[in-house]
Amino acid sequence: MTEMRAFHNEMDRWVVDDHGGDTARELAEDLGLRTAVLLEGPSDLAAVETLAARRGRDLAAEGVCVVSMGGAMSIARYAELLGPPGLDLRLTGLCDKRERGFYERGLRRAGAPDQDFFVCVADLEDELIRALGTAKVEEIIAAEGDLRPWQTFLSQPAQHGRPRDQQLRRFLGTKKGRKIRYGTLLVEALGPDQVPTPLDELLASL
Repeated sequence: MTEMRAFHNEMDRWVVDDHGGDTARELAEDLGLRTAVLLEGPSDLAAVETLAARRGRDLAAEGVCVVSMGGAMSIARYAELLGPPGLDLRLTGLCDKRERGFYERGLRRAGAPDQDFFVCVADLEDELIRALGTAKVEEIIAAEGDLRPWQTFLSQPAQHGRPRDQQLRRFLGTKKGRKIRYGTLLVEALGPDQVPTPLDELLASL
């Protein structure tokens, strides 16, 4: 775990420094890394790691690093560093349907295939909300002590008349750290047959 944390720290430095990378390469070899899972943000990372743990998977021990890129626009840089031009790891991950073009272009530039990326209709939160159903997600919100903020959010004029699933998805992004926390909570609430297809197929591919 310490070595994986060090690897992520070196990757963060390498992303902003074209002259870095030697230490990241050494750590990748020491860890036996073979695959990088590229995710748009930390809430996606929380969901993937939570599902892996539920299934008894130790991704780091399997040579898999899970990376939060900080936005879809970073795909080209991460593909360059982690894919064939850099560490030459197999690249996989999740992407939102509207961002698919960014991923295709970034991966193509790095000489990496794009068929190993699994597409969410809107985003992973949307997939999880639809899988669980809005009533169940509201139960989780209440159980977490967020009922009052949720009710306040619903009273806003901009939310009047919007479908419940869209309201829930927007609510999860209204406070720093909320999406990350609920990325874990929603995955923990999934039944065995409720795992959204993109997330399920991603874990199965690792």
